[in-house]
Order: sequence, then structure tokens, then C-alpha cells
Amino acid sequence: MTKAQIGVYGLGTMGSALALNMAEQGFEVAVTNRETAWIADFIREAGTLAGKLQGYETLEEFVAGLAAPRVILFMIPSGAPMDAMIEAVTPLLAAGDTIIDGGNADFHLTRRRAAALQAKDLHFVGMGVSGGEEGARHGPSMMVGGSGHSWAQLKPILRAIAAKFEGNPCVDLMGPDGAGHFVKTVHNGIEYADMQVIAEVYGLLRYGAAKAPREIGEMFADWDQGRLKSYLIEITGKVLHYDDPKTGHPVVDVITDAAGQKGTGRWTVVEAIKLGQSANLIEAAVGARGWSSEKDTRAEAEKILGGERGWFDPGEAPLKEAFLAARILGYAQGFRILAAASEEYEWDLDYARIAQVWRAGCIIRSALLDDISEAFAGDLPAGQLILAPGFAKMLSTSVPALRKVVAAAVTGGHAVPGLSAALAWYDSMRQGYGTANIIQAQRDFFGHHGFERLGEAGKHHGPWWD
Repeated sequence: MTKAQIGVYGLGTMGSALALNMAEQGFEVAVTNRETAWIADFIREAGTLAGKLQGYETLEEFVAGLAAPRVILFMIPSGAPMDAMIEAVTPLLAAGDTIIDGGNADFHLTRRRAAALQAKDLHFVGMGVSGGEEGARHGPSMMVGGSGHSWAQLKPILRAIAAKFEGNPCVDLMGPDGAGHFVKTVHNGIEYADMQVIAEVYGLLRYGAAKAPREIGEMFADWDQGRLKSYLIEITGKVLHYDDPKTGHPVVDVITDAAGQKGTGRWTVVEAIKLGQSANLIEAAVGARGWSSEKDTRAEAEKILGGERGWFDPGEAPLKEAFLAARILGYAQGFRILAAASEEYEWDLDYARIAQVWRAGCIIRSALLDDISEAFAGDLPAGQLILAPGFAKMLSTSVPALRKVVAAAVTGGHAVPGLSAALAWYDSMRQGYGTANIIQAQRDFFGHHGFERLGEAGKHHGPWWD
């Protein structure tokens, strides 16, 4: 039997889809799973691709079935299970072999594992995979963090299975150790923000203007034809067209309004704060999901506090412009986090290339990413996306609509934490002289912390200390 070019451990939804994708692209793939009963069923159900799949029931046989230097993709839960697997497989490997963690993982763990395995002349890759089951099967967006050696091993395989945008594979080496997993984390943070703002736009139309879901879905379908074109807008338009088979009501009306989350959005917020950033739009999205989970509390609060929401129909055009502004600001905050991490961990991230990798296959793919890539490839004032000429112009025409929408929504009692946060950040960043001087005065008054004076070097104190 010909030795396999890559091994996939973990035949769950994503692992099995990636293995079939690789087999379809002509690669010999070794597969195994903790529940060994899955292996034969998986290969049998692969149909014509079964000839490219080699199943093994033991870890030892699985590793032995791989061509050297070995490449093993683990699609298993991160954390303790990944550490246990590394401990089990390491004695079976040889210098130059590569282990890949393809799940959503804390990039700090990825950095630790990479350093530990490097000491043994083994390579550890943290690979972010976006696109869900469909993407994994037919073309995901992938963000790789690892050594040049591991990228040389992986590049032919990953470029073959990746989503393509105008023929360009949506995969690349982001940087060393945890860079790939960090970029994927921020991708998910931007995803949270985009989803939250879409939900708020839907809510304003549904509860403010009393529009039916199908009518709102038509609007999103129209938006998906222009500069707001994106995967999330596309699927929102589709979702709102479905009726529930059991009740005949719009399916969205029978879904409990409590959003789940797996943690990557929170990771983005936590890491942003650690890096001295505040991605308040992403924070608002994470917070809103948390509040949504308190369904019983909200139901009780409505009885006591009242849940009235005033009539509000801003029209499609202002909402479209407001959403455009919020989307731009959400992306901008995400790339600021990437820039802070790149400097902190010396990753030298290529922001233009990251935008290109996100153009197909991933959940946040959108038409704006072309403009973002172009902006980062050019001369970007102060390194800030919102200051790029093209984006500054878009914001100048769309923020007035955002301002009107937020003001009217708040006046009417509609909760718009995402849209409000986007506007607050924009207004904070455009003011060359703000209000933090009073905070510094307070800090010096109660804690003798000192402050900087305009035009003067050094640390100063107020006259209250004389």
C-alpha cells in the first residue's frame, strides 16, 4: 500500500469533510478516529473516493502508514484532549514531522505547544479553518501558523483544497506559532459583530416598522447584490424566506431568542483588552449574546419595566448606509487587534493578504474585503483602515445615516448595542481633543499618578498637591 501524504485524526463533521476534500483533490489520506467503529463506515460512505482513503484502527498503525516526513491533521477538541494526543503521538514521530491542530484553539496554547515540540525537532501548526462543514468539504478559508518547514509540507495540499477567489487559494502562512489561530479568533470576533448588527437591523424593521420576515428577507437579498454582498447577508435573506413546517409561521418566529456562543468572540475581546485595545463593537456583540441567554430574566423584566418599542421606519436606504458604516467599523476594529498582536508577538502579519484569504470560503467573506486588501497594500494614514481615502469617503456618506438610525432607535426604546458601539467608536476616534484630560486630573488628585502637559515633556502634578 502506498503511504499516505497526510493523516487526518478525528472523523467528526469537519475532519471527515476535510479528508474527503483532500481525497477528491487526489491526495492519499490516512484516517483514524478514537471511536474506531466510525472508520469503516466513513470509508464505505466515501464512494468513489474510498480508494484514496486508508483506514487504521490504532495510532501506531496510523502513523506508520504516513510517508516521511509525516503530516498529521488533528480535528479533535482543543485543550486537554489535544495535549493528551500530543503526548501519545510524539514518541511515534521523527525529526521533521508536523502536527496540525485544526480546531478553534487558544493561541497561547498553540504557542506553548509549538515551543515544546520545537525542542524535539518536531513542528506544531495551529490552523484556523473557516467555512463550516460545506466549506471544509468543498473549499475552506484557512489561516496557518507555523514554521517555514511545516508550511512547505502543507502548502501543496492546503492550496489544492482551499476555497478559490478568482483562482487565488484562500489559504496562507500567517506567521509563526499561534499566528494562524489568532487570526482565526479575530475572524470570529468580526463575525460576531457582523451578525449582531444584522440582527439589530432585522429587529428595527420587524418591531419598529412591523415588516414581515419575508419582506425583510427580500431587502437583504437585494443588499447582497451590491457593495454589501456577503455570505452573512446572503444566508440571512434566505433564512427569512422559510416557514416552519409545524406551525406555518415564519421559522424565525419559532426560534428562541437566545444566541449560543463557543467562546471565540470572548477570546477576541479578552485579547484585545490585554493588548490595550477596545473593540467595543465586538464587545457589544459578545455582551448581547450573553444578555440574550437570560431569557427568563428578560421576560420578568418586561412585566416590571415594560417592553414597549416605538414605531420606527427609517426606510431601506438609511438602514443600508448605517449597516455599511457599522460593517466597515467592525472590520477596522478587527484589524487593529491584529496589528496590536503582530507587534506584541513579532508576527509581521500581512493584513492585505489576510483580507484576501477571507474573500472566499469563510463566514465573513464580503465584497468589502477587496477594498480592505487594496487599502492595506497602499499608503495607509497612521496604519488605520478608517483613514484610507476610500473608506474615509464611504464613512463620510454612511455615518450620518448611522447617526440618525441610532438616535431614532434609542429614542424609541429599541436595543441597538452594536450600532451604538460602532458610532461611539467612530466619534471617539475622529476627535483630536477629547475628555481624558479630566480622567488624568482625577487620577492625579486621588492617587498622585501624574499627567503629561501639552507641549511639555516629563511627568507633572496638579496644583492640588502644592
